[in-house]
Amino acid sequence: MGLFKMPSLGADMEAGTLVEWMIAPGDVVAKGDTVAVVETQKGAIEIETFEAGTVGKLLVEVGETVPVGTPLAEIGDVSAPEAAPAPAPESAVALEPTQEVTAAPEAPPPTPKPTAAPTPASAGRHRASPAARKLAAETGVDLSGIKGTGPGGAVTSCDLEGAPKATPREAARASGIDFTEMRKAIGRAMARSKREIPHYYLKHQIDLQAASAWLEDYNGSQEPAGRLLMGALLVKAVALALKNFPDMNGFYEDDAFTPSVAIHCGVAVAVRGGGLIAPAVHDTDSLSLSDLMAAMRDLVARVRAGGLKGSELADPTITITSLGDRGVDEVYGVIHPPQVAIVGFGTVEERPLVVDGSLVAAPTVISTLAADHRVGDGRRGALFLRDIETLLQKPEAL
Repeated sequence: MGLFKMPSLGADMEAGTLVEWMIAPGDVVAKGDTVAVVETQKGAIEIETFEAGTVGKLLVEVGETVPVGTPLAEIGDVSAPEAAPAPAPESAVALEPTQEVTAAPEAPPPTPKPTAAPTPASAGRHRASPAARKLAAETGVDLSGIKGTGPGGAVTSCDLEGAPKATPREAARASGIDFTEMRKAIGRAMARSKREIPHYYLKHQIDLQAASAWLEDYNGSQEPAGRLLMGALLVKAVALALKNFPDMNGFYEDDAFTPSVAIHCGVAVAVRGGGLIAPAVHDTDSLSLSDLMAAMRDLVARVRAGGLKGSELADPTITITSLGDRGVDEVYGVIHPPQVAIVGFGTVEERPLVVDGSLVAAPTVISTLAADHRVGDGRRGALFLRDIETLLQKPEAL
């Protein structure tokens, strides 16, 4: 049997609370199946298994808080089940290896250890379906006052019909996120980053005339739900540039850098009540702009509904952050270890720009880069930012 362990969902996570099992002993699971829900400072996270097999014992009970790396369950190879032990002779007795066999009475049958069974809810969390959580976040409904009619008393979307809306403070409390603890966890991670990672910083102003004109033309032919935001173009340009700069995409661990084959851009999303979460858009470089826009909208909704998956927090290979919607020109991020770079974008606005020898007002954005000096240098960083700009000059090819 292999061990399914409490995963690390970021450098700021030291422990997690198991709030729900989605499996039971004897179940067969496939790689990527959701097997548990864990509460962290970032809220309730659905945890997937990375191995296929048959579930053995559940080793941690609902409500327990355990450190990262603690075995949570046994999952065996479904193709090669463990052979049952041969029956012992009637006179044999189970003994420690160093104990001699003399004589012993027949041992009573062992009392089976109870497995962790789902409970109605652990402190600070209200059981609800992912759809209900998403709807509650969108409408501001407080889940704490809703009586669920789903399995185990879970709240369903139907239970939210006619429910009173919550105040922002109530909605934050109902989401299960402890914002005080979140700030502490973020502080620890950022302090570690600044202490251990020799950052270097660069900025570059990007000409968005071509991107803005193409975006306006594209959106003019789309229904509102299919329209793109400039943010999708910026994220896609970063992802494609990483194919040429693999030294910006990966992890620095155990005094060595390991580039990532996959490009999973972590997109920073503000959490209602305070704090940021940067879940991964998986395989960002291979998504079309419309699929990327849909994925980003979905992530924002699920961040605020408390419906993220563990892999979305553990998998980012680089982080992209933007405070452009807050009206700031520049943002300088702090690298999220073990990543080695973070790209920032400010507000898209018209600024003076020299084009073919003439001074014009043109839409631009200031891009910034914070990168790990142990992996590369400012020259590589400068070329990386210039490559992002080059890609944005041909938005139709993104």
